[in-house]
Amino acid sequence: MEQTLWGHLPLLVRSNSKESVEYILQALWRTRKTGLDAADRHVIRDILQLQNDSDLDPLLVCLRTLIRRCVYENISKDEIQKLFPSEVLPELQRLLTLLLQKFQKEWREEVLKDQVVLPRLKAMTWDMGNHESTEVADPVAVINLKLQNDAKSQPGESDVKFRLAKDTLDTMLRSMYCIRDQLSNMDETSNLHSPQETNTV
Repeated sequence: MEQTLWGHLPLLVRSNSKESVEYILQALWRTRKTGLDAADRHVIRDILQLQNDSDLDPLLVCLRTLIRRCVYENISKDEIQKLFPSEVLPELQRLLTLLLQKFQKEWREEVLKDQVVLPRLKAMTWDMGNHESTEVADPVAVINLKLQNDAKSQPGESDVKFRLAKDTLDTMLRSMYCIRDQLSNMDETSNLHSPQETNTV
């Protein structure tokens, strides 16, 4: 974090209470994807007794950075206070640490809910299509996939069916072989870097 940003944290001392600072942090988290609207900015300026946004914006950037580090980085509750340099007032360190600890677990759970969970392949079957059709000369393979969706919002199984002609299947197989080789190379590299087991008598 830029050293100059820390100098804006003392503006929080202008708030009337711990609840006011809590409101600011929650508003910043709630609007993490959209940014604060005019109404939120007006409320926060009133809380901090600020006349314009030029004083407010650097403080908000600093607080958003703190929130992101607290939520997205692997920082334990006990380590949050270490995010602050020594020049930050001790009372501000204690207040922000207390509030970040209070919301860290809840915010991390919301982040996990927001993450896209890709369905996993549960089963695959196939059959030859067009083998009895006289209208289409080229046979195709009919692939049936059963996918398991582990997302909390829409858990369950789904079926996907599609057809592959020989040319498309050849292209797909070449790509799959490339993926297999890359995965194999990654396994070999990780094995080289992992500690070797030793046998003792």
